[in-house]
Amino acid sequence: MRNDSLSADVPIADSVPTNVKIVDSLPKVAKIYKLRPGADIPVTAIGTGWSLYAFTKIYSKERSSEEDILSLDVNDIPAFDRHGASVYHPDADKVGDLMFYGAMPLPILLLFDNKVRKDAFKIAFLYLESMAVTGFFYTGSVYLADRYRPYAYNAEAPMSERTRGGAKNSFFAGHVALVGTSTFFIAKVLNDHHPHSKVKWLPFTLAGLATATTASMRYLGGQHFLSDILIGTTLGTLSGILIPHLHKNKTAADRFNFTAGYWGTTPQLGFTYKLMK
Repeated sequence: MRNDSLSADVPIADSVPTNVKIVDSLPKVAKIYKLRPGADIPVTAIGTGWSLYAFTKIYSKERSSEEDILSLDVNDIPAFDRHGASVYHPDADKVGDLMFYGAMPLPILLLFDNKVRKDAFKIAFLYLESMAVTGFFYTGSVYLADRYRPYAYNAEAPMSERTRGGAKNSFFAGHVALVGTSTFFIAKVLNDHHPHSKVKWLPFTLAGLATATTASMRYLGGQHFLSDILIGTTLGTLSGILIPHLHKNKTAADRFNFTAGYWGTTPQLGFTYKLMK
């Protein structure tokens, strides 16, 4: 976005301005978001369709043999990720699963907000689109790349777990990405509908805590290396924020403001124009 401001305000007196009133020259639209069916429908359909197909493939990969698992060498793991191979706490992973399944329907809570509820259909579609984008990249990466999970290298994990096909789905952290998408989507929508709220920081803080908690539990559970988690966190956060942001309405009222009032005792007129893409 490029902002160019042109001001026609010409001060007539040097006194402090009083009783200045800001008047929007054109009314703002009630709806925050605008859908673009020509782009949104194909993106959502392709992302959803591919994700549904790929999920059936990535969780039905061939099991590894014990020989393959025993031949895995921790030293082949990049140094940045190596510590993950020594971490295995199954109970932590159960918490990560709870965070994952709990986050999926969480945007339903947005319906309790009167302003959001007026735009419920568009927001529901944007949420589906956000999840479709995240799902497309997640399932695509896991479908195309086999990377053993950290627990596959860990002798403390049962061999039956280490040899399962799903043990090849480390890259990248899908639970973390989807929790990030869901929670940051909620935070973005709330802030777009309440831009002047004194607690604008709170939804994003809660989204960050939910995503970080999921990431920690997946790491402690031996499910993902640190690099997998960082990529999942980044993708989920960006998808949850950018999809609604790219659909925000830009009205003439966002660009043109008319001012009328007094500078001291002298009447003043002026306008401000912002050129927005």
